[in-house]
Amino acid sequence: MSSASTSRSGFDIRYRTIDLVTVATLGVAFGVIFWGWNKAYEPLSDLAVFGYPPSSALLAGVWLTAGVVGGLVVRKPGAAFATELIAAAVSTVVIGGSQWGFSTLASGFWQGIGAELVFLLFFYRRFGLVVAALAGAVAAGFEAVYEWSSYYPDWDWPYKLAHLGFFAVSGIVIAGAGGYALVRALARTGVLDAFGAGREQAVEV
Repeated sequence: MSSASTSRSGFDIRYRTIDLVTVATLGVAFGVIFWGWNKAYEPLSDLAVFGYPPSSALLAGVWLTAGVVGGLVVRKPGAAFATELIAAAVSTVVIGGSQWGFSTLASGFWQGIGAELVFLLFFYRRFGLVVAALAGAVAAGFEAVYEWSSYYPDWDWPYKLAHLGFFAVSGIVIAGAGGYALVRALARTGVLDAFGAGREQAVEV
């Protein structure tokens, strides 16, 4: 591997064509999923079980999954961020769009940054369940803080902290553990053989 394509920390920063295509494909696929979840969110959040307003953040982990999965699959700087942002953009412009309009792009930005920072923290060398869970949790934290000022400016600190806690749980379970399980399942089918996740699965088998 040439030094021109490797960072000082030792991880490969060169994007192959398949990396770019995969980021775009995952972004579009998750964008459609996000769009569907946008439609389901309001009736679900109105259920009695979510009568305590901050608890609706338990449903939000779905929107954090794109960045986690993109980072786990492509394993290059910027992959998590780009996948999340593309997904947010697609969910905004697909037929019917998002009820939150273009603020969805801001959410995608902060969620993507949160996930990306965790992969950076581990120098793009570790991609296990713990890293995935941390990526989901930090993405949730960034998004929660953004939502306090954008959607819930009147909430007091007990509500805000409860919202953060519920958001983090959803990020860990749905985006983190769920995203990790999804990548493992995809790897078992062989579609990720060109990536580290696919090669790791082959070694385990």
